[in-house]
Order: sequence, then structure tokens, then C-alpha cells
Amino acid sequence: MNKILYCCVISLLGSAFAKAQSPQYSKIDSTMLRSIYNYNLTESDSYEWLDYLSNNIGGRLSGSIQAERAVDYTENEIKKFADRTELQSVMVPKWSRGTPEFAYIQLNDLSTINVNICALGGSIPTRQEGLKAPVIEVKSLEELSSLGREQIEGKIVFYNRPMDPKKIQTFEAYGGCVDQRYSGAEEAGKYGAVAVIVRSMNLRLDDYPHTGFMSYGDLPVENFIPAAAISTNDAEKLSAYLALDKELKFYLKQDCTVWGDVESFNVIGEIKGTRYPDEYIIVGGHLDSWDLGDGSHDDGAGVVQSMQVLKTLKELNYKPQRTIMVVLFMNEENGLKGAREYAKQAELKNEKHIFALESDAGGFSPRGFSFDTTTKQMKVIESWKPLFKPYLIHFFELGGSGADVGPLKGANTVLAGLRPDSQRYFDFHHAANDTFDAVNKRELELGAATMTSLVYLFDKYGIEN
Repeated sequence: MNKILYCCVISLLGSAFAKAQSPQYSKIDSTMLRSIYNYNLTESDSYEWLDYLSNNIGGRLSGSIQAERAVDYTENEIKKFADRTELQSVMVPKWSRGTPEFAYIQLNDLSTINVNICALGGSIPTRQEGLKAPVIEVKSLEELSSLGREQIEGKIVFYNRPMDPKKIQTFEAYGGCVDQRYSGAEEAGKYGAVAVIVRSMNLRLDDYPHTGFMSYGDLPVENFIPAAAISTNDAEKLSAYLALDKELKFYLKQDCTVWGDVESFNVIGEIKGTRYPDEYIIVGGHLDSWDLGDGSHDDGAGVVQSMQVLKTLKELNYKPQRTIMVVLFMNEENGLKGAREYAKQAELKNEKHIFALESDAGGFSPRGFSFDTTTKQMKVIESWKPLFKPYLIHFFELGGSGADVGPLKGANTVLAGLRPDSQRYFDFHHAANDTFDAVNKRELELGAATMTSLVYLFDKYGIEN
């Protein structure tokens, strides 16, 4: 083989290898993304859908009548643009808050200071007359264990480890202290505590207690104790008073009820693929929310953004190669039953999911995505970044996706999570101020457009095997 022919062969092989490793792009992709953003910023329905979910239905706690109404509403809306809809049955836990909680600090002179608390999801109630006991403050489950039964029995354990403000990624700060909320009652119950009070998962100081899921683990039922969150302002106050008076008492009353499991539904809608109809791309959020606010950021925003992905593609007359589905999962907040049921049914049907995207981090300005995938596929994804640069989307990171798409993890499935700016998210997370007025219309629409753009690219180019 002469030198010129050899060089030509090598050049052709190199070109073929490059094509195999990375999709080829053209102005068509940039034009499509521009159309997606233009449509969402001028004709999107996402804000109106969220308005209805938040203000006409309200907080959608798993097993509640509001959750049932949300299922009906979103299914009817999705029917207007999807080729097919389905309600996927799933049994979910039911817990209700009951009458508003009440609590105060009682000092040695018998004066009292009212504080803001809320029961944690899954907690048992106090006695009807409430309970009053001395308080012991700890910063961690490890510190609790080191104290032992002698110092804990008969007392209310006050977990007061704040979210770390030095963490730029606020979800890391949340992950660094949420164990006290989830496992605090289980661990304190082992040592004879009568209740637990947990500092709210919130980076700012305010008067809103933040609820969230807790578990008693393997604790015997007779050792279950009431669990409540206290606002960050009142956590600071309680800690300061304890520093002055170790003998003060804390009173709390809550009227929550743990019921049996009830039937609910995942809401599914699809646009059928034209070339690979048996390859699935899903986009979704969780339809349930906590009951203190109306769940606009967590996760009404993700629900309507996911619905908007399908409607945008439909309205732009895009014919997907693969079947694109919106899945609104039930029971993410206190059990993840909807996500597990969806993954179970997908496995039983031997469905091939190539990509699953979740929005569950609030309706703030989108910054990009995190991906749970291979380094090989990540290189392809990173090559798409220039397409997103005009929209100020720059965060493409390997690691992490979303709780509801997590059960779909497999060797040939790329999982992803939308990553909005998170600095204010925990101001609202699981609290009474998570309401419609806290969501900015334009930021919500930008998130929906960003999700649609990524779904379009995965549909067009598939994944690297």
C-alpha cells in the first residue's frame, strides 16, 4: 500500500470512528432548540397547570383526596396531547396531620414561650393532652449513642445539627444532616426518649417548620415516639435557653394518624415512536407533595415541566423516533412506592428504557443536569453543551439523577436530573411557604424548555452502547 493510499485509509477510518463515537450536529439542532425555547417562553401551559394544581387542589399528600384529584386533573390534561394515557395502580401509605400542632418552652419560673413545630411524616401522635418533658440537645446520632439510656430516658431529644452553609451545592448540605430527621426517632426510642424535636432542614433562619419523612425502622411498636420539626429560628431559641437552663421543659401536642395503605396511581402519557417504538424515553416528577403548603416547588414544578415536554414536541410537530413518555410518580415523599412499581412493571414487560429524566429540585432557573451513566456516554453528552450555551445552561456533571428514576438504573439506561439553581430551594422545601407565589413563571418555563431540549437530543441520537 503506497503512502498516499495509506493516509487516505487512515483518514477515512478516523472519520468513521469519530462518527461512531459522537453524533454529528448541524444547524438543525440549534434551530430546534431555539424553537423549543421560543415556544416555552411564549405559549407554554406549565404555569397555568401549576396554578390549578397549587390553588385549586393544594397539597397532595399520598393517599389524600387532593392526591386523587391531582391524578384526575393531570390525566385529563395529558389526554389532550398524548397518543395514549394510563393510570398505573400502586398501593401507597396514608398518613394525615390532623389538627395543627402546638408547642412551647417552659422555663423554671413557669413562663412559656410558644414555638413553631410540625409533625414529621409518618410520626405517631402525642397523647390527647400532649406531653411535657425535659430536653437534651444533641448534634448527631453518634452523640446520642455516646450519651446512653441514663441521660436520655424520659427526655425529649432535640437534634440541632444545621445544614452546612459552606456547601455551595445545597443538596450536599441537606444530605449532611437529614439522617437526624429520618432516623432520629428510631435511635432515640432505643434509649427511652419520649419524643424527638428536629431542627428544620433549612439554610436560612425563619419561623417555618419543615416536615419530611421519618422512619421507626425496626423499632418495636411500643417504643415508637412522636417526632416533630422545629423552625430554625425556634431551634436557635431553644438551644440558647438550654444553655442557660438545663432543667427547662418542652411541651408538644400533635394529632397525626398513620392509616393503612390505599390505592393510588402513577399517571402516564406517551407519544409513540416512529422508528424505534419499543425504546422508551421518560420524563417525570412526583405528583404527591407534603401538606403544609401546596407543593409548587416540590414537586408541582417538576410535574408540569414534564407534561410540557410532551406538549412542546407535539405542538412543534416533532415526530420522535423513540416512544417518549411522561410519568407522574405517586408517593415519592413518604415511600417511593410509585417509582418502584413503575420500574417493576417495566421489568416485567421487558421494556427498554434508554433515558429517564426527572425534575425534582424546584422551579428555579435551570443550570443544567446531573447524569448517572458511563464515562463513554458522558463524553457524548458533554459534546452537546455548546447547543445549550446560548440559554446559560452550563452544568453537565457525572453523578446523581433523581429518586423516582433511580429504580430504572441499568447497564443501558442513562438517568438524569434537572439541576436548577438550588440556593433558595430549601427555604421552601416541605414547608408552608412552598406555594404558587414562590414560583417564577419565566424560570419555570426555561426549565421545561431545557428538559425538552435534552429529550430531543437523546431521541435523535440515542445512546452509546
